[in-house]
Amino acid sequence: MVLRIEPDTETAARIEAAADRLGIAPEPYAARILRESTPPPGSGFLVPGDMDELSRIMRDNSENLPILPAEATERSTYFQD
Repeated sequence: MVLRIEPDTETAARIEAAADRLGIAPEPYAARILRESTPPPGSGFLVPGDMDELSRIMRDNSENLPILPAEATERSTYFQD
């Protein structure tokens, strides 16, 4: 797969500087960033958009949740100190 990515000037400069510090070309450095920041499916890591989807599911299924009394969220309910 070939991806064409055109970063803004500041991002390009940061990529070039980081790649230079490692002694590699910017392209393999950018590929490494993508590889390391994209978890494999089923890895348990959240990716952008997961929290939005989780929030939507929670919102859509919250009508059956009980209404808790105020003391249910007090610190003494969780800790015995």
